[in-house]
Amino acid sequence: MIFKCKNCGGNSIYSPEKKKMYCPYCDSIDSQERKESASEGLETCPECGGTIPIEQFDSASKCPYCDNYIIFDERVEGDYRPKFLIPFQMGKDACKKSLRERFQKNTFAPADFLSEARLDSMQGVYVPFWFYNYDVNAVFEGTGTKVRSWTSGDRRYTETSYYSVGRDMEIAFDKMPADASVKMPDSVMDLMEPYHYQELTDFDPQYLSGFYAEFYNMPAEQVEDRAKTKMTEDAKALLRSSVSGYSSLHADRETAQIMNRNVEYGLLPVWRYIYSYKGEEYPFYVNGETGKIVGTAPLSGTKVLVYSGALWFFLTAIMVAVNGILGLL
Repeated sequence: MIFKCKNCGGNSIYSPEKKKMYCPYCDSIDSQERKESASEGLETCPECGGTIPIEQFDSASKCPYCDNYIIFDERVEGDYRPKFLIPFQMGKDACKKSLRERFQKNTFAPADFLSEARLDSMQGVYVPFWFYNYDVNAVFEGTGTKVRSWTSGDRRYTETSYYSVGRDMEIAFDKMPADASVKMPDSVMDLMEPYHYQELTDFDPQYLSGFYAEFYNMPAEQVEDRAKTKMTEDAKALLRSSVSGYSSLHADRETAQIMNRNVEYGLLPVWRYIYSYKGEEYPFYVNGETGKIVGTAPLSGTKVLVYSGALWFFLTAIMVAVNGILGLL
């Protein structure tokens, strides 16, 4: 499917800045109408008939010939239809500005690292996530100590008291996330957090227009261990935070037993910028809602040598000047 402007026929896209559907050709707001593909093949653009290069899990892409954004109907419907998503809150221009502010002081980064041409290649991608809801019975059993010291005469005394400590808590975990994309590194997606889940809205394919998207690459069971690990760590932290007043605390038993569980499928927004330099790729990811950036700027060997040479020349000049002054004394 494609969303066309009723006024000028241009491709209407979702605007993060306006939080509405927008036609960049005639500036119309909410003028979109849905146009279905007349062909049976996913690879055929419904607008120009060109062949769209799509990968196994793509659910939205861009035609390289007419630049229209296409949503693949069968990949956002039925079992592949997300329940909800967080729409992009940060547009491409805001993302470019954020990256420049973050890395502009990196003296040794390559000259074109933050160039307009390079940054314009970044893509906004809706990443598939499974969200797990758990009702958990968390139990802590252990030993706490309290230490008391005092001085009597010329002697110093220390008394250590031991206490049996127990906690039993019922905890509800809502939307523990685990991404279901092979392309996106798990460690990076974990660093993208937190998202503000109050921004979740019911899925509508209109939100995908103007962006790329994937449907889930893996079933919920395959990635659930990541969500369980997060849940268990959080449960233990909550248990321990409820215990205070002890000099030390030793756990004999810490458990988080799942009593009830359900899982939901949704999409979260990420800007992805892949910078290529001397045969290596340097990926950067930006949370499309909060603007949080994950990535490390590359170093330009040429710049390092130039600055090192300039520093050596400067220091040498100083030493020559100092020696000259000393020779006159």
